[in-house]
Amino acid sequence: MSYQIELRHLQYFQVLGKELNFHRASEKLFISQPGLSRQIKQMEEIFGVSLFDRTKRKVELTAAGAYLLKEVDFIFSHLKNVKQQVANIHQGKLSELRIGFLGSAAQKVIPEFVSGLNREHPGIRTILEEMPNKLQLELLQKHELDIGFVRVKSFPEGIASHLVHRDTFSIVLPLNHPLKSATFNEIKKLSEKPFIFFSSDDSPHYFDLVMSICEDHGFRPMVFHKSINALTIFKLIEEGMGVAILPTSLQYGYDLKVKFIELNHIQQKTELYMVWNEQNRNPSLIHAVDFVNAD
Repeated sequence: MSYQIELRHLQYFQVLGKELNFHRASEKLFISQPGLSRQIKQMEEIFGVSLFDRTKRKVELTAAGAYLLKEVDFIFSHLKNVKQQVANIHQGKLSELRIGFLGSAAQKVIPEFVSGLNREHPGIRTILEEMPNKLQLELLQKHELDIGFVRVKSFPEGIASHLVHRDTFSIVLPLNHPLKSATFNEIKKLSEKPFIFFSSDDSPHYFDLVMSICEDHGFRPMVFHKSINALTIFKLIEEGMGVAILPTSLQYGYDLKVKFIELNHIQQKTELYMVWNEQNRNPSLIHAVDFVNAD
């Protein structure tokens, strides 16, 4: 008997591929375990390969199954996007852009980008969400995000980038801290203070860049706390739990008892990139790319 792949096959495979448990997967799909087993067997017959390694104790994806799961995730993500774009066109909208961004871009870069794009293409609807570098890049690769604004130096294959902003760094201190200038000797006085860093897991290059600023001033900082959230870092500084070196643009939009002392005498700068997946077929993406390239 010959079968054809249907969306239900892919849905059953996707759920089982994530659960790796026939009982839990069948409950989520509202079908019996034997019924799920038959659907998976049909898929394996169609592809001519085993998609799962099954034992009495566990279920695991084969190498072929792991590859197929990534492709199925892409297929369903793309179908979801197509459905939304069709609805947008029907409603007279150009389309929708899903945009991720860092908090440091929220006060100036993102408002200017969205408002400028809207002036030129008022039919484009934007969905904005603040998220860390690493997550943005992951979602771009999965086609679950159209555009990201990140502070990283290297990008995965297929991810295009455009430099949109270069920023200075500032020392961030509690408001009542006596430091008033950013001379070499004044910065070196902070060597005994605990430092609060953005997580190195999210952006190793950014972490190394800030570390190099301290080393250029003759010390290696004691990193006591790490966070991916700027507001958390500010709160810790406000409570006297440490100091930080952050992009100067982060001083806008927060009402906290911290002060920024700009390090305008150093060579290190932090760069913000707009990034997107070159394989993304969202019809509005080309307008966004053209808009930033025209600046």
